[in-house]
Amino acid sequence: MKDWMNEHKIYLIIAVIIAFAALYYFLEERKSSSEINVEEIVPTAIIEEEEVIQPTQNQTKVAESFIVDVKGQVKMPGVYSSSPEERVIDVVQRAGGLTENADESKVNFAEHVQDAMVIYIPAKGEEGNIPQGLTSNPSDTGGTKQGKINLNKADENELQNLPGIGPSKAAAIMEYRETNGPFKSVEDLKNISGIGDKTFDKLKDLISVQ
Repeated sequence: MKDWMNEHKIYLIIAVIIAFAALYYFLEERKSSSEINVEEIVPTAIIEEEEVIQPTQNQTKVAESFIVDVKGQVKMPGVYSSSPEERVIDVVQRAGGLTENADESKVNFAEHVQDAMVIYIPAKGEEGNIPQGLTSNPSDTGGTKQGKINLNKADENELQNLPGIGPSKAAAIMEYRETNGPFKSVEDLKNISGIGDKTFDKLKDLISVQ
């Protein structure tokens, strides 16, 4: 046996070298394959993320660009920027508010603003057609009277037409009315939790208690 190994020693050495070479080649191939896969996957993920996010940001910017033309009995008539969340009263206040000669009964101040809208405030005693853009002569039914919402008659849905009044505050107004009786003045609205001076200033010209 010893003689046989001595005779074939060279062949055994060659076989071991080949085995190690094959193992080294196999490990290098696996390492190279892993590196290539990582480089290919990461850039693709980044590109896909950018393609999804970018349109969403652009859509948000478009939704905020409303332009409104304010005319008639306001202190500073002109063109103003606005947004879908705003009401007519918000834009009128930015235009300096109403003049002493303004006829509030012809305007629905709780109406949502629309793009390219014309907000026209007529003068008292003004005759003829009022330009389109606002709801004029609101009906005197339910909780509305002369364009104002009656705090003592309006239901929850009508109360939510007021700026800054959502379902929870409308329910609180109804509860206050049932617990304490009819509102004696519009200032009583400030007794409702969450309605402070700033909110009341937006509402005082839109509400009544009669």
